[in-house]
This record gives sequence, C-alpha cells and structure tokens, in this order.
Amino acid sequence: MRIARTGISKEFFIHMKRSLALIVTLASGLTLSLALSANAQTPAAPAAPAGPAKIAVVAFQVAVAQTNEGQRNFADLQKKYDPKRQQLKTLSDEVENMEKQLQAQGDKLSDTERASRTKTAEDKKKQLQREAEDAQNDFQAEMQELYNGLASKVYDVLATYAQQQGYTLVLDVAQQQNPVLYASESTNITKAVIDAYNVKSGVPAPPAGSAVAPAPKAAPRAPAAH
Repeated sequence: MRIARTGISKEFFIHMKRSLALIVTLASGLTLSLALSANAQTPAAPAAPAGPAKIAVVAFQVAVAQTNEGQRNFADLQKKYDPKRQQLKTLSDEVENMEKQLQAQGDKLSDTERASRTKTAEDKKKQLQREAEDAQNDFQAEMQELYNGLASKVYDVLATYAQQQGYTLVLDVAQQQNPVLYASESTNITKAVIDAYNVKSGVPAPPAGSAVAPAPKAAPRAPAAH
C-alpha cells in the first residue's frame, strides 16, 4: 500500500527562504500623495504659488525591504524560525522513511501490522501538516507586524523628503496595477528615500553578500499615514 508523500514541509521551507517575497503582500499598493502626511492638528501652510506639478515615483515596497533596518529585521526573523524549520525537516524525513519502509515491506507484512504502520505514518503526516501550517501562520503574522511598523516609519521619511524637494505628488510604481506607463529615472526617488531612512535610523548596512533583492510586485495594503 502506497502513502502519498506530503509536500507541506517542502513548501514551508521554500516559503521561509523566500520570506522577503511576502513583504510584497504587506506593502503599500496605493498612490502616495503628500496630502496623506498632513497632520490634522497642524495649521495649514500658505498655499504654494500656482505652477507645474513636480511628480516623483518610488518603488515603496522595495524601499522598505532594502533599508538596513528592514534587511536586519527580516534576517533576524528567519533566524528565529530556523529551529522550527529544522524540526519540520526532521519530522518530514521521518514520514518519508516510514513510507519507504511500507513500500518495501508492505507485501511481507500481515494485514494487522501493515494497517498499524499505515496509521502511524498517516498520524505523523497529519502532525507534520498541522505544525507546518501553524509555523507558517506564526511566521506570516510576525512578518506582517515587522513590515507594518517599518513601512509606517519609511513613509514618514518619504513624505518629509518629498516635501523638502518640492514634489507635489509621489506615485508608487511597485504595485501590480499602477497608472505609470513611463517615468524618467531622474524622477525615481527610491534610493534617495532608502538612503535618507538609513541615515535617520542609524542602522548599519548588513554584511556584504547578504543584501536583500527587490521583491516581486503585488498589490498590497498601505501603511497608515501620519
């Protein structure tokens, strides 16, 4: 009797290794307007003279992920879950060995012994699935909490930078559905925002070779504006 091999643990391992891709599902997918940064309790500033709009674009999701603080925090989160990942791998290997033994010895076992071993293997598979799902849910919850807190702080820096540079509108080009069909590289302030945030946070750059790659694009939730 053959027992179908579970793919839960493999998917979880891939999910952990690509954890920064999840950042995308938590990032801002809306237009970033300077009006969002206005504090309701702050008296309105005099209106600026009428003139052509000065517009910039930013890959906000990438900016959050590539700040020194973001790279450090998400790397620490991965390390936190390394023991759980190893535990799941051990359990997965145990299930796989049980399956191999059943396939190799199944026709030599009594019906009672075969049924007993099959039930044990199935119970282990269910345990693996439960623990993998729990670990993934916990990981995603902590990832979301980390991202939301950091995205809000990066947004504040972005708004300040845009105001200082005289931009009237900043568009997020890192979302799946965005209205920007073309933008000159000179209007892209992503790196400038990352640099400005790194200076403000004081968090040093990660060791060479551990930099985070830009995350895939998605249409996520926006951080709360201040």
